[in-house]
Amino acid sequence: MREQIMGMITPTMSIVFFAVFLIMWWRGKMGNYVLGFASAYLLFAIGFGTPHLFDTGSPYVFHITQFFYSLSTATAIWALTKRAGQPPYLGVLLVIYGLSAATLAVAVLTSPDISSRLIIVNVGYGAMYLVCLMSLLGGPRHEAIDKLIIAAHSVLAAQFMIRPVLTLLIEQSIPASVYRQSVYYSVLNLSLALIALMSAMVLVGACLYDQIKAVREQADLDGLTKLRTRRAFEQGVVTLLERANQECAPVSLVVADIDHFKAVNDVWGHQAGDKAIAQFGEIVRGTIRETDIAGRIGGEEFCILAWNCDEQAAVSLAERIRRKFAQAQIEGLPGDQRLTASFGVAGRGEGEGYGKLFARTDGALYAAKENGRNCIVRDGEGKKRGVVTSIAELADKRHEANA
Repeated sequence: MREQIMGMITPTMSIVFFAVFLIMWWRGKMGNYVLGFASAYLLFAIGFGTPHLFDTGSPYVFHITQFFYSLSTATAIWALTKRAGQPPYLGVLLVIYGLSAATLAVAVLTSPDISSRLIIVNVGYGAMYLVCLMSLLGGPRHEAIDKLIIAAHSVLAAQFMIRPVLTLLIEQSIPASVYRQSVYYSVLNLSLALIALMSAMVLVGACLYDQIKAVREQADLDGLTKLRTRRAFEQGVVTLLERANQECAPVSLVVADIDHFKAVNDVWGHQAGDKAIAQFGEIVRGTIRETDIAGRIGGEEFCILAWNCDEQAAVSLAERIRRKFAQAQIEGLPGDQRLTASFGVAGRGEGEGYGKLFARTDGALYAAKENGRNCIVRDGEGKKRGVVTSIAELADKRHEANA
């Protein structure tokens, strides 16, 4: 009876955390990775509870336990890597599970002693978490909470490798019939309860951190374009430039301005102008990478800091945005009318600050305006790449008609 009560502590705790993560996902409208955490704890509870509720002498109990443990581990790894934007390497995890399951089947058939079974399955779980750690360490997100997640799951991986070996050095042999009376059983319950609690608290903290960060980021977004406000953009630029100094990574700045925007408001009204700004913001969001940042820094002026991107690659980025916007149908404008934008591009010099970089890029934008608009100019160049729209002429005609 005592063993059964002890054996249900960890699965009961896991069920509680399953409910916590499920509520956070449902009520907090958080990402699917939170649902992944919930599912992992539910599967873990099933896997942990199986050998404590059924006869461990059955050859099927360890296979069922391993299946649910492995599924729980794979689900947790998917959720962790999903949050970090890293690949989960599910194919590698499947291979590890297959090798572990095949080896376990041999151990079950050849010996009633479960010592070898414990080492086989635990090494398998530890190997899975090592794959997870390799993926997380390769990611771009290394904030304090991310480092804490990596540290917690390093401990988790290590205990899977070390715990069965150390315990079995003391106990050496564990017949299946006395598994619940073994030293290993007591050590397993204590260690997994503590580690499951530690891991859950870290993950709950990560979810809360992500929720707070999302709220702050939402407050830093321009309502019309869903790009960063000028203040938020400049704060992000300072952070990225400091990181670029540390990692010696190339960055480039793109400044864009919608051509003849005042004339758009004069001819078709401010509502059409707002639609044009919103459309340009949508195109920018759909074109830049996750590692880039973009903001609306003025009425119709936009700025993009392209990470790990030289000047030529930034020109290509600007060209994709220019073409998409020139082809876009803007709500509130006649069907045959298209708008254009001008772009200035500059690659960052070594150790250059944002102020000087922006000044050079803004100068390139001014040159693009002088060169006829609807074009891209690199810092120090002035080549025309496009055509001038006739919106300004329409505005002049409207003013003449009103006069």
